[in-house]
Amino acid sequence: TGGDVLLEGARPELLQAAASAVLYVHFAVVVFNVFWIVGCPLGAWRGWNFIRSVWWRGAHVVVLAVVAVQAAVGALCFLTVWQSALLRAAGASASEPSLIETIVTRLIFWPLPLWAFVVIYLAAFGYTLAMWWLVPPYRRPRCDR
Repeated sequence: TGGDVLLEGARPELLQAAASAVLYVHFAVVVFNVFWIVGCPLGAWRGWNFIRSVWWRGAHVVVLAVVAVQAAVGALCFLTVWQSALLRAAGASASEPSLIETIVTRLIFWPLPLWAFVVIYLAAFGYTLAMWWLVPPYRRPRCDR
């Protein structure tokens, strides 16, 4: 692809480091999504005000919308595509992943068929939209001076 051509000639260790960085960003996105799926109802029950932040909740809806749409149209996650391209360009078999990378990879890449991910991501998105109405976010009122 065009992106692979741009990566030709780059130093393998830099490409490997970039692939690792993309993996860690991907893991952070997964943690962010899981946190808000669990944290929203838990926080409402416990009276945690931060879970009603319109900015964090809005970001959660947007991120899950991107994930759900990608799954629904049968597209791979763009982070997965970027990481794979970087690993290919680095000559993925040239170096072994670190223990942390192996653990993170096993946590976020499950051996399930594509249709299962479509169901999971669409259900998570629907749940997130339901939480928007069941535990509505709010903006802090502005102080007039």
